[in-house]
Amino acid sequence: MEEENALLVEIDDGIATLTLNRPKQKNAINDALRHALREAVYAIRGDRSVRAVVLRGSGEDFCAGGDLRAMNVADAQAGRDRIDDLHGWVAQLLDLDRPVIAAVDGVAYGAGFSLAMLADFVVASTRARFCMPFMKVGLVPDCGAFHTLPRVVGAARAKDLIFSAREVNAQEAHRLGVAFEIVAQDALHARARQLASALAKASPVAFGLAKRALNQSYSSDLRSMLEIESLAQGIAFTTDYHKEAVRRFKEKDTPLFQWPAAPGDA
Repeated sequence: MEEENALLVEIDDGIATLTLNRPKQKNAINDALRHALREAVYAIRGDRSVRAVVLRGSGEDFCAGGDLRAMNVADAQAGRDRIDDLHGWVAQLLDLDRPVIAAVDGVAYGAGFSLAMLADFVVASTRARFCMPFMKVGLVPDCGAFHTLPRVVGAARAKDLIFSAREVNAQEAHRLGVAFEIVAQDALHARARQLASALAKASPVAFGLAKRALNQSYSSDLRSMLEIESLAQGIAFTTDYHKEAVRRFKEKDTPLFQWPAAPGDA
C-alpha cells in the first residue's frame, strides 16, 4: 500500500508549495512519492491560478534521492520502465511556464539533486549538501540530470560531480551556479516563498515565453532563436500586462513587477 501524504500540496495566494514528506527517510523518493509528484505536476500545469511553485522537503533535508530499500528491479526492462515513468512529469516540471523555486536544506542527493536542478532558482541553506552518488551504487544519474546539470555547471564540472560522486557544500554549489543564493536555515523557506511571490507578479505570458525560449536555446541556432524572439515579442506586445506596465511607467506609478522581492513581501 502506498504511503498517505508522501507529498504535501498547499496552494496559497497563487503559490503552490510541494513538500516532500518522508522526513524519517530524508524524503527519499519511493513509489508513493514518485506517483504523488507526477499527479501534482500535472495538476499544476492545468491550474492557471497557480503562478509559481516552491519545492521543499519536510524535516531537516530536501531529498536523499531514490529510496534504495524500496527498489525492486527484476531486469533491465523493469529498470527502464521505472525511469520512463519519471520522464513525463520531469519534462513537464522543467518546461513549466511558471517560476519554480527549490528550497534546499540538508541533503540533496541523487534524484534529490536532479529534482532541484529542474527548478529555475535554487535557494540553499548554509547546511545544504549536494551530491550525485550514483557511481557509488553502480547507477547513472536520472530525473533529467544528464540534461540539466551540464547546462548549469558546464560539461567538465558535470563530469567531475557525476564521476567522482563527491559531495558539494552550499558555498561550492553557489560558486558552481547550482545555488542561486545561500541563506540561514531558519530563513530558507520564507526566502523561497518571497522569491516565488515576486516572480509570480511578472507577466505570465512573458515569463512563460522567455522560459521556453531559454530552454530551447542550447539546441537551436541563432536564426531559430531570432525567429522565436520575434514570435514571442509579438505576442507579448499584445498583452494587457504590457499595456498596463507601460502606463504605470509613463505615469511613474508603482510597477507591476519588482525585483528583488520587497522586504516582507510573500
